[in-house]
Amino acid sequence: MLLTSLRGLLRASLLLPTLTVTSLHADPLSKRTEIDFFRDVPSRNLKGFAARSDGRLVAGPLLAELEGTAPADLLWCLTATADPAKWLVGSGPDGKIFEVSIDAAKNRFTSRDVVALDEAHVFALARLPDGSLLAGTSPKGALCLIRDGKLVARVALPVDSIFDILLLNPGGNVTRALIATGNPGRVYQVDLAKFAQAPVTAEKITDAKLLAERGISLFGEIRDRNVRRLAQLNDGRVIAGSAPKGNVYAFGRDGGAPVILQENRDAEVTDLLPSADGGMYATLTFSGGSNEGRITPPPKGGKDVPDTLALMSAVPDRFGGRSSLVWFPPTGFPETLTSRIGTAFYRIVRQGELLLLTGGEQGEMLGFDIMQRVALTFAGSTSAQLNGLAAIPGQVGKYIVLRNNAPGFALLDFATAAPREAETRRIDLGTPAQLGALRFSRLRELTDAQVSVEAKTSNGSDDIEGWSAWTPLTATEGGWSTPGQRGRYVKFRFKLPASASLEAEIGKAALYALPQNRRPLLQDFNLLSSNYGIVPAPESVPPTVVSVGQLLQNANPKDDDNKRKSSFLGSQIVPSPGAQVAIWNVNDPDGDALRHTFSIRRDGEATWTDVSLNSTESYAQFDTSHLSDGIYFTRVVVTEAEPRPTADRLTTTFETDDLLVDHTPPEILETSALRDGDRLVITIRGRDRSSLLDGIEAVFNTGVRQQTEETADGVRDSREENFVLTVPFGGVASATSAEVTLYDSSGNSSTRRLSW
Repeated sequence: MLLTSLRGLLRASLLLPTLTVTSLHADPLSKRTEIDFFRDVPSRNLKGFAARSDGRLVAGPLLAELEGTAPADLLWCLTATADPAKWLVGSGPDGKIFEVSIDAAKNRFTSRDVVALDEAHVFALARLPDGSLLAGTSPKGALCLIRDGKLVARVALPVDSIFDILLLNPGGNVTRALIATGNPGRVYQVDLAKFAQAPVTAEKITDAKLLAERGISLFGEIRDRNVRRLAQLNDGRVIAGSAPKGNVYAFGRDGGAPVILQENRDAEVTDLLPSADGGMYATLTFSGGSNEGRITPPPKGGKDVPDTLALMSAVPDRFGGRSSLVWFPPTGFPETLTSRIGTAFYRIVRQGELLLLTGGEQGEMLGFDIMQRVALTFAGSTSAQLNGLAAIPGQVGKYIVLRNNAPGFALLDFATAAPREAETRRIDLGTPAQLGALRFSRLRELTDAQVSVEAKTSNGSDDIEGWSAWTPLTATEGGWSTPGQRGRYVKFRFKLPASASLEAEIGKAALYALPQNRRPLLQDFNLLSSNYGIVPAPESVPPTVVSVGQLLQNANPKDDDNKRKSSFLGSQIVPSPGAQVAIWNVNDPDGDALRHTFSIRRDGEATWTDVSLNSTESYAQFDTSHLSDGIYFTRVVVTEAEPRPTADRLTTTFETDDLLVDHTPPEILETSALRDGDRLVITIRGRDRSSLLDGIEAVFNTGVRQQTEETADGVRDSREENFVLTVPFGGVASATSAEVTLYDSSGNSSTRRLSW
């Protein structure tokens, strides 16, 4: 909108010496609303799609809820068996372990009891190579060994809860395990052969000697209340994540005093994932306040749940915290990869170059692309929390999902091709409006015919009642629309067939609409004293230049302390045929000096052309007059510079907006100039091959100039438009002809002479 106004302003400023009559310039009546799929499409509204943090829709997995009767009210942990169709689940509040059989072909599950422990909750469960089970419980903090469905060993540790079990050397002969406990936060080491000979005892054992007789010894201890997660790195170090502070600790191979890798506040480490290169990923959930309410919740079902997992046991209120995915490199400092507000992260699993994250609040399934460094939203669940995720052995791209509130299971499938569907949340247009065209910034590996778009509208903000039926939109030259749709709120639904390419992308969308025309209101009225007149002040002359600061209306005032940037924002904008300017703003959190390389590549070609190379400036200016018409992809490669050492400098490539190069003037199809009473009506219908049409300007043979950007239907959204200019005849009464120029949004024009 601003650039359109700028073009009109520059045209007017160049012609000021011949002006005899001026008209007030107003913004076009039609409005443009941006639709960012990452922001505007919730996880539950995705099917086969993924919403990327750059605002695009890309191919994603299917999430299918499995039918069946949940074996318990609370499902805490998930462990694979030797059979890929059978899984072990620890539950509450009755302390049972179940075997769940998955029938993926029928989308169903069944369950059977394995053992019922004299406990409230089974929070941790590990299957040993011989088929026996190691279980950790709460609130008695008991470690149990189950063999053939019978409890054969039990030791109640001097703690409240056991949160995690880490089997050491899981790919070989498993002889030891580490146990993460809460209240106090400790890590115990278990000699499994010795523990298997321990009796089943009911009383809590606090004496270290008695514990040692049962094969249990203290591996390490932290000052935080709970050790929530354990993991072992390639170098043998054992990593522990805590709550309610959310610290990340590293123990030596043989235990002892830990080293803090990262300190946090009011958080919990919900999962740890070692990387093959010796690094590690961690998910942290920040409560947004004191974690005490999550650690010590009210009783549920007559039994306490004194631990951080209480978030999943209660009926969920609106979660006011946030979560982060953090990368711990083998050497160096932790780096936050992505964060979400209002979502709790529970589990993290790696699939190729994707990290899969399960979430809570609205059953979100999330992800992070390690190579492209973008966050993803996948299809979500009808349950409130997805607190378990595990790959199905032997089935690439398929996962079993454990869910709570309501409890049950789901299948996450990256491998099966199926129709894709995405539905936006309610989009507020600000006022009731008539919908025009919906246009995408790009469609990659797709044709218009493959994209199905539907819309429904409402005049009320309720998400359920008052909505129209879904109405299909028709694709016309890159815009999707249907006549007669009105409302203040709108939802869109997008569909692709199963045959669509896995490389297909739908870019950000923009909705053009004509807002409701509201009547003027009289606010004040005065009569001047008799015998006094008024001399109208002359109309202000448009400025001959426009500054970059005026052009970039969204510039942050806080950046004014950067003198170099402030000086640049004061640069003048002047007419220069064929020139193109690209401006960007890259912020380095550490304040490093940066070098920028800006490049372009024509669609269909493979070679990138560098426009500016290793520049310190965050803009590029170049001439497009020698370029062929078409769409050009653009990118900015940013590299850290001195004084940072060369070996430590990071390089990031940003895929930026597409550039349209259009040197072809629009075609004038029909013209007319008719006197209608005391008005002169000029009508121009035109069409452009590549660009949207911008408006018309009429220069009368008396020197008067008039321009308009309004179309006959009120919505300026197409490459073919019908512009109508209405001029009071008194202002041009002596004129007999006019030269009318039709402009497109790329600055090209065509002119016709009209007479009446």
